[in-house]
Amino acid sequence: MTMILGIPLPALAGQLLIGLINGSFYALLSLGLAVIFGLLRVINFAHGAQYMLGAFTAYLLLQHGGIGFWPALIVAPIIVAVVSALIERTMLSKLYGLDPLYGLLFTFGLALILEGVFRWQFGAAGQPYAPPAQLAGGVNLGFMFMPIYRGFVIVASLAICLATWFLIEKTRLGAYLRAATENAPLVQAFGVNVPLLLTLTYALGAGLAAIAGVLAAPIYQVSPLMGSNLIIVVFAVVVVGGMGSIMGAIVTGYMLGLLEGLTKVFYPEASNIVIFAVMAVVLLARPAGLFGREA
Repeated sequence: MTMILGIPLPALAGQLLIGLINGSFYALLSLGLAVIFGLLRVINFAHGAQYMLGAFTAYLLLQHGGIGFWPALIVAPIIVAVVSALIERTMLSKLYGLDPLYGLLFTFGLALILEGVFRWQFGAAGQPYAPPAQLAGGVNLGFMFMPIYRGFVIVASLAICLATWFLIEKTRLGAYLRAATENAPLVQAFGVNVPLLLTLTYALGAGLAAIAGVLAAPIYQVSPLMGSNLIIVVFAVVVVGGMGSIMGAIVTGYMLGLLEGLTKVFYPEASNIVIFAVMAVVLLARPAGLFGREA
């Protein structure tokens, strides 16, 4: 059997695959957080709850509407985005211009309410959600057996992340969004509906979290606690990449996912803290993060 640094190749490849899968969700979720913070200057602590809502929406669509995985992958994020847009318009928008702490406290409270409601209704145990039949089974790569669905998750999340980066950084709409955060009155003077842009931005970030939730449902099951278990790690990823940095969120998400996977191979005891250790080192050396800009 092929060995690398004393580790069997299948074991090493398996942990790297797990790291890539975790990194895919870190990247998607941290991207949504980066979009919302970078353009709205809101620390969205409800992001984990929106991730959970995406998974539960897909689960409920299947259980009560007979809607399978592929339609749910489109419908569930839209539903979560619309609900989040309503919350932003009616409540969160009232906090713009105030200390960012108010937005953090509001979204933290919202997350607790949503998690509590779903725990009361469904309990803390996970609900099974099967992957689509087209992605069942796996592929023998010679050195490891890779489940097809997990490979799909990696490719799909990378495609979504790059499409979001292109939207924000390379399109006219993205230019309007970035300009509106820098000088909203000037952008509005050119006839652009700035409040609508901000609402769409929050909806986009929530939709990204919901997509991650739908993709995660067949892997981790659907649970009210799935968001709260992940959001702290995702915040660490965002801090390492740089608050508000779109590309930083993507690159750092995958990078830290792989690092976490390698740590499970060589020093399993540290796998739960390695991301936070990296965050501490990065903050000491570069407080703005790897890709962030100094204030």
